[in-house]
Amino acid sequence: MARKKKTTGKTRPDPFEELTALAHALNLTALRDQLPTLIAQAEENGDSYSDFTLDLLRHEHNTRQSRRLTRNLKRSGLPLVVEGLDGFDFSVRPKLEARVVKELLHCRWVAEHRNIICVGKPGRGKTRVLDAFAKAACLEGYTVRKVITAEMLEELHGSLIDNTYKRTFQRFDKPDVLYCDEFGYAPFDADATKYLFRLVSSRHQTRSIILAANTGFAGWKRFFPSEAQAVATVDRLIDNATILRFSGKGFRKPKEVIGEAVD
Repeated sequence: MARKKKTTGKTRPDPFEELTALAHALNLTALRDQLPTLIAQAEENGDSYSDFTLDLLRHEHNTRQSRRLTRNLKRSGLPLVVEGLDGFDFSVRPKLEARVVKELLHCRWVAEHRNIICVGKPGRGKTRVLDAFAKAACLEGYTVRKVITAEMLEELHGSLIDNTYKRTFQRFDKPDVLYCDEFGYAPFDADATKYLFRLVSSRHQTRSIILAANTGFAGWKRFFPSEAQAVATVDRLIDNATILRFSGKGFRKPKEVIGEAVD
């Protein structure tokens, strides 16, 4: 007579609960939250084991990519709405080829650690173009930080007071793309020149800088305390860089003009 197997009293854990617990333990939060929906879809479609597994991992991957993009855009300092290059009037920029500018939206310059420098008078569209490049870089998964150049240098200087210089420097040095707007609106003093040179040197050929300046390189030496300091910084900025010159008429116009002309 065969003996009856003893029962241990243990019951098999619910598979769904175990899957949820494992997803939580492995920090697969997107998968965990959508698990009931994904299982229902697989049952309805009659998916194979491999297809179901692929859908699980693809959902987690895509959600993480979307979250990373949202974080990158939020931390970038870019405006909430970036106009982009659609509708940009290249006809009033006679020396600026649309195909060359639009090619930069593919962001190979970031992968190659190259700089982009836009020079031209105010109101020529430099910031709009650089905003488009910076957003394209974010969409490609790169980290971006947009700063007003003078404010960045003031922050670096102020960080010496509370001994946070290294951490502050890293905030500007670490991103894949450092976007310096309003470069050279005011002269750099000796301290600002030192901070700028260190930052440019640290990023040279390792991470990209994009910047907008209102004057050509010949006038840059007046921003710096000495011509030697200007040359040392500019030499690293323009090394293997793409330079876009914005000539022609300005885009900005008053809405209305009231009263007689003033001499």
